[in-house]
Order: sequence, then structure tokens, then C-alpha cells
Amino acid sequence: MNAGELIEVVLPGKVEPEGLEVRYGSVPAAGPGQAVVRMEATGVSFAEQQMRRGRYYDQPPFPFVPGYDLVGTVAAVGDGVDPGLVGTRVAALLKVGGWASHVLADAADLVPVPDGIGPAQAETVVVNGITAWQMLHRKARVRAGQTVLVHGANGGVGSVLVQLAQAAGAKVIGTASARHHAALRERAVIPVDYRTEDVAARVRELAPAGVDAVFDHVGGRSLTDSWHLLAPGGTLVSYGSASTRDDDGSKQWPVLKLLGRVWLWNALPNGRHAHFYNVWAGRALNRSRFRARLRTDLTAVFEALRSGEVTAQIAAELPLTRAAEAMRLAESGTVAGKVVLRA
Repeated sequence: MNAGELIEVVLPGKVEPEGLEVRYGSVPAAGPGQAVVRMEATGVSFAEQQMRRGRYYDQPPFPFVPGYDLVGTVAAVGDGVDPGLVGTRVAALLKVGGWASHVLADAADLVPVPDGIGPAQAETVVVNGITAWQMLHRKARVRAGQTVLVHGANGGVGSVLVQLAQAAGAKVIGTASARHHAALRERAVIPVDYRTEDVAARVRELAPAGVDAVFDHVGGRSLTDSWHLLAPGGTLVSYGSASTRDDDGSKQWPVLKLLGRVWLWNALPNGRHAHFYNVWAGRALNRSRFRARLRTDLTAVFEALRSGEVTAQIAAELPLTRAAEAMRLAESGTVAGKVVLRA
């Protein structure tokens, strides 16, 4: 890759993965407080899959460069930024813009990646890791001896959730298709096949008194079942509406329905709790506090990765220019972990 050339993948509109466009240009210059990060690894998350369908609830107007997060090395900094940051490997949570060879970011939003962790490894736990960590420890507050249910236990967020929950001393029940059950059993997860089994009935067999926490990215009927599977004092954390991915109509409505259910359930006097998790919550109200919490939590996730409590789940690594193939693979439902794009 030419150091002075920008390569980016553009989502021009509602297209099939093959409709993604690769464009070339000049590397941006860092302004005051900014840094240019030379991307080493970015990834395909569920957010990008929704965005290409126009279904992500607050995505920007087309066309735009997707890419929820990245790991890379600081190539240049602007005024007001410590020049010593140049050459440092960092991670960034972006929402959009990561599918590019060079990315302009606020230097204050960058989190250092510890030595000993490769860029692809680190990439698997940026948005997925921060989501899993905060849901587990800040929302559900899972403790040793508890039992939790993780929907999509083989997925990007789910695979990190499983490992962090076990590191916290919890017993894990995980839903996944049958092809992933052997791998889940190797991780001491009790698998449930969401395609062929009655998930709610099976979980009640495994945990007759209910589970202490459920992490649900599916939404719809699954969310109602998840609520009813909670033990007294249990916590439901909703963080998506995968069941509506291919629906038509308003992209905001599924999220508003989730928020409405959460509000209603929390109003019930039964001791259970429900949360709708949004990684960006609080950013607009107190950006400094948001940044500090993100840095603290992501640093903890990186330490869990370095110590072996979490293993990087890399489904595949493909060059940035093969983003269409990567998107298609991520959407296939045949892989475990995260599909990573590299420079």
C-alpha cells in the first residue's frame, strides 16, 4: 500500500455486498486535536450488515464509509496532540469510517493497545469486547456462581461474552446452531439449538429457578421469552433486534419497541431488571466521562485477552479491498467469531 494513498470502501446505498465500492484518494491531514491512524485491522460487525440494508437505527445518509471500529498505528498528529503518540498502536470506536487505509480521529478517543497483542486479535475485542464487558459488568453485574444465558454464543459479541462470564465465575448456557455446539462444549458452555429446540423450554430444564442474566441481541419474541426466563432479581440486557434485520419500514421502530418493553418491565414490581444497551450512551451528555469509561473498560478487555481469559475469535482475515467477500461471509451464519479486514 502506498503510504500517501487513501483506500476506502464506500457503501453507496442499499446494495448487496457486491455493491460496495473501493475508492482511492489522498490521505487526510490531522487538524488540531486529531490523529491520522493507519489502519491495520478493522472488522465486519452486525452494524455494517444492518447499514447496507438501511436498517441501522441512526446510520448516516448514503454514501458513507462503514466500519464500526479499528486497530492501527498513529501515523501523524495535529496541533495540541503529544507527538510521542506517533508510532503507537491504538484502537478506536468509530461507528462509521473504519473501512479505510487511513482514518482521521480525535486523539482523545484513541485507546492504546498493549504490547503482545496483534492487530487482528485486538480488533476482535474492540466493539465486541467493550459491548460484552459493559453489559456483563456495568449492566448485569454478573457474579461467581450465577447462571447466564447468551444468545448467539458463537457470534462476535457472544463469543466474548461467554468467555468473560466464565472468567467471572458464571455458568453459561448459549444458543447457537448445531454446527457450533462442539466448539461451545469445548468451552464448557451448555449449547441450545435455537433452530430445532424450544429454547425457553430447554433453558427452563437447565435452570428451573431461572437464569440470573440474559443477553439478547435477537429482539422480537425472543426478548419476551428472555424476560420470562429470569430468576427473581435477574437482569435482561437487550442489545439489538437481529430478528428485524430484513424487515421493511421504519428502522427506528424496532428500537423504540425495545425501549418501550424495557420501560414497562422495569415498572413491574417483581424485582427483575431490564436494560437496552447502547455503547454510545452518555457520550452526548458527558464526553469526558464517556471517554474515561471506554478507556478503562477496553483496557480491561485487552488485559483479559493478553492474560488468556479471552481468546481472539477470528473467523477469517481478508484484505480491505475484498470487503464484499468479507461481508458475504459474515452474513452467511457459517462462521464463529469475527471476520477481520486488514490493510
